[in-house]
Amino acid sequence: MPPAGLVLALQSDPQSLDPRFGVDANAARLADLLHVALTQPDAAARRRPELAASWEVPDPLTIVFHLRSDFHFADGAPVEANDVRATYLAVLDPALASPKRAALAVLSSIDARDPATVVMHLREPFAPFLDATGLGILPAARARDPGEVTVGAGPFRVVRAERGERIVLEPNPGYPGGPPRLDPLVVRIVPDEVVRVLELKRGGVQLIEDAPEPEMVDWLARFPHLVVRRGPGSSFDYLALNLRDPRLAQRRVREAIALALDRDAVVRFILGGAARPASGLLAPEHWAYAPARTHRHDPARARRLLERAGYPDPDGPGPLPRFRLVYKTSNQPERRRLAEAIQAALAQIGIALEVRTYEWGTLFADVRSGNFQLCALAWVGIGDPDLYYLAFHSTMRPPAGYNRGGYASPVMDRLMESGRRELDPGRRRAIYARIQRRAARDLPVVPLWWEDRIVVQSQRLRGFEPSPDGDLHGLARAWMEAGEAAQVPEEPPEKEAERESAHAARGGSRAGVGLGASEQRSARSARAADGPPEDLNTE
Repeated sequence: MPPAGLVLALQSDPQSLDPRFGVDANAARLADLLHVALTQPDAAARRRPELAASWEVPDPLTIVFHLRSDFHFADGAPVEANDVRATYLAVLDPALASPKRAALAVLSSIDARDPATVVMHLREPFAPFLDATGLGILPAARARDPGEVTVGAGPFRVVRAERGERIVLEPNPGYPGGPPRLDPLVVRIVPDEVVRVLELKRGGVQLIEDAPEPEMVDWLARFPHLVVRRGPGSSFDYLALNLRDPRLAQRRVREAIALALDRDAVVRFILGGAARPASGLLAPEHWAYAPARTHRHDPARARRLLERAGYPDPDGPGPLPRFRLVYKTSNQPERRRLAEAIQAALAQIGIALEVRTYEWGTLFADVRSGNFQLCALAWVGIGDPDLYYLAFHSTMRPPAGYNRGGYASPVMDRLMESGRRELDPGRRRAIYARIQRRAARDLPVVPLWWEDRIVVQSQRLRGFEPSPDGDLHGLARAWMEAGEAAQVPEEPPEKEAERESAHAARGGSRAGVGLGASEQRSARSARAADGPPEDLNTE
């Protein structure tokens, strides 16, 4: 690796490097490096200019974007209005089968008034539409290609892609303000967490965005060539419930489940303090966040609620449960441990949980079709609060949306519809404050926590500022400072990984407390992905 180069390790392969098709978290991260969009989110999830220097809304059905003239595709051609128009029309074409087509459904037409002006016409007033302008722009001549198109105008361009292994990027010479200083930027796919950690230690990797377990983070912090950076994150972990089940359809039962989980203890002792108990989808840094009710650990009250819901304990403190539920999870070790912890917590209030493990694709197919009772999921990269509509409106059951639990509330439906139509930011924020309070009362899902962002990097990496949602925009202006690389050990990382894993098995991890179980390891990476539009990691 040249002194100016950087190796970034990701846990899984991006689904696609093409902005028309990529919807998982790693596809979104690499889209930040390869492509430019009209707008991009700031830390509060407000839209800010990127390709668009500015925009105006002359009426509720029209948005006029004025483009910058200094963006160029990796082949040297300037990015113009016709490229924007062609990319959006391609995504809208049913023949392309883009998963992002639904997000543009409100777009009735798009005009390239001149090379620097794009005019979008909407079918109806739609406040969340700017969120859809994060679509990466392709050259007009390639926008309808059926195969994967990676030519973009972002800070880097693709040199070589070996799926499941590595993606090699180099600076885009036409990037505004000059090409990036990281040359090359290598993205390695390293599914095994221990191997990722050991590669950091040995210097084969200089940056990881998927934080390892707390014990490993503490261990890495001891090495002088590494820096651990922590900050508030926006990823929302929650317990999904299928309200078609007559027991889970009762709000008292859902509240009892929420009260059974000791989230404070989980965050403190299992997650190493690297999370905040959540009240809902939106983290406190989000522009639309409003405080809402949280459910503190109270198993005695949970048992009383189950009695009032009509589910008495048949034998008091004895082994017989009030009723049984099935919890589905993936076959990843971390997922199984989290499932066992939730199982133990619910057993304390008289609910027997049968844990069933599946390969990830099978599990997510069941989740999307509503074939589950309980499972733990996560939303990552939450942008516009219209996510509440997509997740909880009564018409948004699959395949139309993401209301997989079947929640329905006429009051919430009206509020979420108002949030879509209201264009005034202040009034819109007030609507979403009511939505958050109502969701905290109804519990269509049980909030767990907002995960912190933990990045481990080489101390030589300068100028990189991690973002709450894990995007990689900051690498465009980062550089590697001169210095010595880490000492490479004699044994290969796989052998060292075996030794470190054996050490952990002998008691190298701290004892955990929370969720009513003697959990030994972090549940940080024990998440199921919840699909677009939140741009999630998949297992």
